[in-house]
Amino acid sequence: MTNESNSGCCLGTTGCCGSVEEIKIIKNKIIIDFLYLDLSVCTRCQGTENTLDEALKEVTAVLEATGTEVQLNSIHVNTKELAVAHKFLSSPTIRVNGHDIQMEFKESMCESCGDLFGDVVDCRIWIYQGQEYNVAPKAMVIEGILKAVYGGNITADVAGQEYVMPENLKHFYDVMESKKLD
Repeated sequence: MTNESNSGCCLGTTGCCGSVEEIKIIKNKIIIDFLYLDLSVCTRCQGTENTLDEALKEVTAVLEATGTEVQLNSIHVNTKELAVAHKFLSSPTIRVNGHDIQMEFKESMCESCGDLFGDVVDCRIWIYQGQEYNVAPKAMVIEGILKAVYGGNITADVAGQEYVMPENLKHFYDVMESKKLD
C-alpha cells in the first residue's frame, strides 16, 4: 500500500506531475506623476516633491521585494494646454497609475505663489486622517503607492473623466500669459 498524500499537489520538484515547470517572475510597474505649477518658489510644491522622494526611499525595499518597477514623472504644468492634457485640477498633485492619491481636495491662498506671480494663487491643501496639511503627508503618499501595488481602494482614474479647468487655474494661466506679454 502506497501513501499518496501528495496527490493533486505539485511541489515543483523533478518528476512531479511529469515535468519541471519554469517559474517566471513578472515585474509590476507603477507610474507616479508629480504635477506642479512651480518648484522655484512654491513651498507647497517643493515640500510635496521632497515628501514624495522620502516616501519612495522608504518603500523601495517593499517595491523591490514585490518586483515592482517605479516610473516617476515630474511634470511642470506651466501652460493651459498642459493642464488640459493632464486634466490638472490643483497644484501640487500626485497620481499613481493615473489615480490622484486624494481626489477630493481643498485649496487656500499660497503666499509663495502669490509673491511669484503678483496675484492671488490658491494651491492644494492635503487632508489626511482629519487634518489639513500644506504639504502632502508622507504616510498618505506611501499609502497611495502601496495601494497601487496591493490593490486597495483607489480613487477614480482621471483618464475617463471629462475635464473642466478650475477657475483658479484659468486665472493663474491668464496672469502668467499677461506677464509674458508685458
